[in-house]
Amino acid sequence: MFKPKPIRPDVGAIDTLIGPQVTIRGDVMFCGGLYVEGHIQGKVVAEAGERAVLTLAEQGSIEGEVQAPVVVINGRLTGDVHAHERIELAGKARVQGNLHYKVVEMSAGAQLTGRLVHADAVPAAGHEGAVQPEAWAAADA
Repeated sequence: MFKPKPIRPDVGAIDTLIGPQVTIRGDVMFCGGLYVEGHIQGKVVAEAGERAVLTLAEQGSIEGEVQAPVVVINGRLTGDVHAHERIELAGKARVQGNLHYKVVEMSAGAQLTGRLVHADAVPAAGHEGAVQPEAWAAADA
């Protein structure tokens, strides 16, 4: 009855693959397409001003903050996500943390334990403690 969604054109090519047997302990900076089937313990940050898409596969996991223009999650993520353009939570996504977004898409079955914070809501609400990710602050300057 329902057909699977086609691969989105904005997800694009995969430049870097972190395989299912790989565990990275430390921060990761990337540009282009990063596809994570393994495990990352640390921040995952897209380089400022570059086109970047982070895709977290069903068997993958990230423990740490994520900063990227486009983030697609279908695995387990513990930490806050700052998506400059869009966040997509697929059906197997399990997120513990706050999602800061401009556009969000959430499929049936996805689980979020945290807050959804729209990018325009933070300055408008006057949150004193709200901090813009450092990579984006440099890009806006």
